[in-house]
Amino acid sequence: MTQPAASAPDSRPNPQKRNLIIRRVARAPWWLLIAAALIVAFLLSVSGDRNYQEVTGRIRSGIWTTIWVTVIAYSIATFMGLVIALLRRSTNVIIYQVTTLFVEVIRGIPTLVLVYYITLALTPELVRAVASLGKTLFDNGILPEFTQQVAGLTARDVPNAARAIVALAVSYSAFLSEIFRAGIESIPHGQIEAGMSMGMTRWQVMRHIVLPQAIRNILPPLGNDFIAMLKESSLVSIVGVEDITRIGATYASATFTFFQSYNVVAITYLILTLSLSMLVKMMEWYLGRGRQREE
Repeated sequence: MTQPAASAPDSRPNPQKRNLIIRRVARAPWWLLIAAALIVAFLLSVSGDRNYQEVTGRIRSGIWTTIWVTVIAYSIATFMGLVIALLRRSTNVIIYQVTTLFVEVIRGIPTLVLVYYITLALTPELVRAVASLGKTLFDNGILPEFTQQVAGLTARDVPNAARAIVALAVSYSAFLSEIFRAGIESIPHGQIEAGMSMGMTRWQVMRHIVLPQAIRNILPPLGNDFIAMLKESSLVSIVGVEDITRIGATYASATFTFFQSYNVVAITYLILTLSLSMLVKMMEWYLGRGRQREE
């Protein structure tokens, strides 16, 4: 008997594969290429303009100020947010109510108002109270060399940058605490019970089982909040901190080149935020790839 001829391979296109390619092409970051092209075209078009050159040269020093203010404030806010999130899981009713009150109050106050309040209202009162306490201790002969210096403190001894950093950190700590809380609650309760059954304390379970997984889950939201703080760090300019916004506004007022100055300010922030956004996107892709491998 003759063997049946082997069937030729199916040369018809696979519609599923074709649709997958189309979806990937459609989801490619074309917006980033367009934005980058527009930025490059704008920079080339104004490269010979003297006003743009001067304001760009002045704003360069403010870029570093914006970055270090954001990094320090966000680091403090992250630590505070994690502590608050852990305290809100406490079985102590008083601790839970106090931390929840802090979160809800801070979230209900606009960041601009909070910056004004901490820098111009709260800080002078706190300094005055500390100086009064130092004077009392000095009068009673307690550590006279140290308390004499404390008694002479004034609000001007506290730099505006430090006040603004504290204000940003307090404002964002409330929002970051909610991110940490959501990340902790996303871990199945069965893992916590398994750790407790192995003789681990609640803190050991939180440190070795819950937090490593929770932080991995919330890294993208944390990155997005860092970008948001970078933009809102422009609020420190209202208290005299020489950041990008402050330097641009000062130069614009002195030379009446408002259009050129604020164009450079806007482009500078746009470059910083787009660069960070791409880093966050890459982090999301990497974490998603890792989860697919685990599954």
